[in-house]
Amino acid sequence: MTTESWRGRIALMAAHCAGMVDLVALPVWVGTLIERYRFSPQQAGLLATLFLVGAVLSSLVFAPRFNRLNARLAAVAGYAAAALVFLAASRTSEFALLALLHAMAGATAACGLSFTHGTIARSANPHRLFAIVGMALGVFAILFLGATPNLLASFGGPALFTVFAGVMAVAALASAVAFPRGVVRSDEDLIAEVSHLPRAVWFGIAGISLMALTQAMLFSFIERIGVDRGFGTEAVTGVLIALGFVNLLPAPLAAVLETRLPARHVLLAGPVCQALIAVTITFGSGFIAYAAPTAVFAAVMIFTHTFAFGLLSRLDPTARALAGTPAMLMIGAAIGPILGGTLVQLFGYPALGLGAVVISSAAVVMFSRVFAARGAATTTTLEIA
Repeated sequence: MTTESWRGRIALMAAHCAGMVDLVALPVWVGTLIERYRFSPQQAGLLATLFLVGAVLSSLVFAPRFNRLNARLAAVAGYAAAALVFLAASRTSEFALLALLHAMAGATAACGLSFTHGTIARSANPHRLFAIVGMALGVFAILFLGATPNLLASFGGPALFTVFAGVMAVAALASAVAFPRGVVRSDEDLIAEVSHLPRAVWFGIAGISLMALTQAMLFSFIERIGVDRGFGTEAVTGVLIALGFVNLLPAPLAAVLETRLPARHVLLAGPVCQALIAVTITFGSGFIAYAAPTAVFAAVMIFTHTFAFGLLSRLDPTARALAGTPAMLMIGAAIGPILGGTLVQLFGYPALGLGAVVISSAAVVMFSRVFAARGAATTTTLEIA
């Protein structure tokens, strides 16, 4: 089974959706913890943060070992364990136990995701394949955001963790049946394996992490913003479903524009668009000012990250950096829910918009350094030659 077969790609789609569930589920997740479990915004944000912290630490452990372990077995084991942990979470409402289970769920799911993204990075065209799994995530978002609120209304808060367990179980099964092998490494890749990652890669990792921080900080409270402004649960759920449909577009669009749109332009514009949307959501008034920017908010991250993924796959042929995608995404996202909850509790929702401006500005600086460092490395190589 290879990354160029559709059976292999479908397995990667399922694994990507499971591992990236936080990108889709955070509004419902945090909202459920506040509404159904009666936790404060700060407590709810902390639980989501613990999931993401577990994911970061797990990815930091497994990403450097991507080329030494069996990717298929690691993905199956990670997602199967995550399914069991989420099932256990559905059986308790105690904060301390939920905190432990959130951290364990993040660690196990990120194990599977690290090997999923590392395998994608070792495909013939990582940009295109990442766009394909990104489109699958858009479909998953529609199904999740359309069905989960109704399940919560019928069965209560534990239904959320039961759904998560089911998603992880499907990913484990798909990985067991059809998880693909990456492209065989060249001699140059083997030499690069023992070298340090280029500075440009580290700047790219920092930029993605900062965008993930902005994404998680605001996205965690998207549902609460709409409900607290009096738009009603049905209207807010409709906006989230619309967001899922919009999320179908950025990944295939990024694939089509791969050779037509310079990665530099996308990476510098992405954080700026993120900040503008965040300010519009948190400072706007009226339903349209809330609904329209909310529907496109996640799409900005998906589109920008697809270009970043393709660029980093070229800068790091070993795929170690991209096997660490959960870490680079979730080290920022881990801080987002607890930071957002603290800002909301102390200063209200507008503070989220102001925070997004500051963080997005830093992301622009980091992405600009990717190309400066890349250019310096190219110049040095030419001088040596």
